[in-house]
Amino acid sequence: MKIKATNIEWHEGHVNRSDREKLLRHRGATVWFTGLSASGKSTIAFTVEHALVERGHLAYVLDGDNVRHGLNKNLGFSAEDREENIRRIAEVTKLFADAGFVSMTSFISPYRADRDKARALHEESDLPFIEVYMATPIDVCEERDPKGLYKKARAGEVKQFTGVSDPYEPPLNPELTIDAAAMSPSEAAALVLDQLEQRGIVSLGQGSNSVDGDQARGARPSTV
Repeated sequence: MKIKATNIEWHEGHVNRSDREKLLRHRGATVWFTGLSASGKSTIAFTVEHALVERGHLAYVLDGDNVRHGLNKNLGFSAEDREENIRRIAEVTKLFADAGFVSMTSFISPYRADRDKARALHEESDLPFIEVYMATPIDVCEERDPKGLYKKARAGEVKQFTGVSDPYEPPLNPELTIDAAAMSPSEAAALVLDQLEQRGIVSLGQGSNSVDGDQARGARPSTV
């Protein structure tokens, strides 16, 4: 991407990343959920967020639909716009991770190259990046279909719909692969929490990685 801004320089503040980590008592990180529409990305991301906040950790979900209400509302669903959508959110999550947030993204992010760029952006700044592939079968996603988008896409009413008229490129080496049809949201969230603890991002305490039913039920259904 060509850089258009000129006469700019990076300004270092008086508070560094380690200062923020000491204050928050955990590291910043990005958990990148990717998968088809209705595969369970948002449900699990919000369940993880709830569990982390309940345990005293700063966490936030960047949801695909929500971000398109503001930051990315000028983008459509062409390949070029999808690329820019993911580029922007990768930059945002990098800032969030540096600030000390454990942020979860819930984006279809269908193209492997775009996700790899997001990973590289974090790795260049020594920030943890955990890719979670929601490998829920498409027939299950279509059965859920909370917004009726698959039905519309099959009828030709929705163009450029991932999994129907547009491709989805699965990750080759994700940190986690989850089939939401094979486990509950609380079980899936526990896997993510375990990954965060194993990597030394948060300390949850012995036996605290379970997510109770109320937390799972509190997450809204996945739509992106």
